[in-house]
Amino acid sequence: MRLGETPAGEAVHRHVLTSGRLQVAILTLGAVVQSIRLADGTEVVLGLPTVEDYLERSRYFGAVVGRYGNRIAHGRFTLDGVPYRLARNNNGHSLHGGERGFDKRVWRAEPDGERALRLSYLSKDGEEGYPGTLAVTVTYRLDGAALGIGYHATTDAPTVLNLTNHSYFNLAGGGDVRGHVVTIDADHYLPVDEGKIPLAGPPAPVAGTPFDFTEPTTVAARLDGAYDHCYVLRPGGRMRVAEPVSGRAMTVTTTEPGVQFYTGHLLDGIATPYGRQAGLCLETQRFPDSPNRPDYPSAVLRPGEEHVSATTYAFEDCNRL
Repeated sequence: MRLGETPAGEAVHRHVLTSGRLQVAILTLGAVVQSIRLADGTEVVLGLPTVEDYLERSRYFGAVVGRYGNRIAHGRFTLDGVPYRLARNNNGHSLHGGERGFDKRVWRAEPDGERALRLSYLSKDGEEGYPGTLAVTVTYRLDGAALGIGYHATTDAPTVLNLTNHSYFNLAGGGDVRGHVVTIDADHYLPVDEGKIPLAGPPAPVAGTPFDFTEPTTVAARLDGAYDHCYVLRPGGRMRVAEPVSGRAMTVTTTEPGVQFYTGHLLDGIATPYGRQAGLCLETQRFPDSPNRPDYPSAVLRPGEEHVSATTYAFEDCNRL
């Protein structure tokens, strides 16, 4: 169905995928996951009702962010000896692709079988300062109570790339996530400065710190639940979120080396309809500022290569529709 249009007159459509256990609504604007409803009707992601809201009031709710998700320090990097400048849209740094990243672009959608939707976008050379024309495909696929997201990209010139989905989850269907219980299979995390840029040096051990989620821990147990940090996942590492009152749970698996754990503590209920800690994010990805950190897993994509990544969100305790 047509949801509306952008100020440039681009039509924005809403597509709904249904399995026996999930119903997921996806927008062509930003490849946004607007809604995930469980079999009992509970809405478990934060979404907005209109195109205007997503353009003006969103904090990347449910969007695919890029060309580079997370932060690049001071909005600059050098690739193959060539310096590049990006928009500095977050405290002097570049965040989530710049002023008009992938979350604000209209993607082309087409069905991929009965329970999948493939969205594609062509990011031209120089868009938001990034080199190379990038062809990106994101596929959402339902399998019972699981939502899988597959990412694929190619380029005609060397570039940097970090794609992720920025959904905010709340398994209670309302209120805040302070009582949600989180487990992250990560023995290390990236300490950051005041601008959320990783500090020099290797990842830090989580053991003995407030950043240790190797055992199930409530969001609010430490640091007043204010997290916005990248965790270095163990090989095959998983993340799990449980909501004790309802008994609902979600397990996240990914091929990516890291996950940005953000607890929505900067939501204020004013600029957006959602208040502080109304949802939490598990943004599977490469590490922040990787283009400036040769010691991190590479985020460089070159002609002839394919960027392939997959993340799955599997829900538990969902009765059949």
